[in-house]
Amino acid sequence: MPKNKKKAESSSSDSDDGPVDKNQPPEKKAKMGSRTDDKEPTWVLQGKKLVKIREFKGKVYIDIREFYEKNGELLPGKKGISMTPDMWRKLLSLSDEINETISSMC
Repeated sequence: MPKNKKKAESSSSDSDDGPVDKNQPPEKKAKMGSRTDDKEPTWVLQGKKLVKIREFKGKVYIDIREFYEKNGELLPGKKGISMTPDMWRKLLSLSDEINETISSMC
């Protein structure tokens, strides 16, 4: 953990500006943990934090992102991460080790 940890600002994000499609159609609201009927496969983690499988510039990404509502539409925000399928598989392969570490800290 870095020694000089900055205090997070509500408008800042540590994420890259990855594939954010600002012209995407409005989404239907979904219950927590359920899949929406969106054209893109979508699951709700909590509130407006969603997991989507999206295509951007001909490539597939797993997009974990916080969305915001504007004029009745859910739009992708900057806070999030987009992973290639290889990165997603790598994260999943680390899940047991990550869970053990979490358990030892709690």
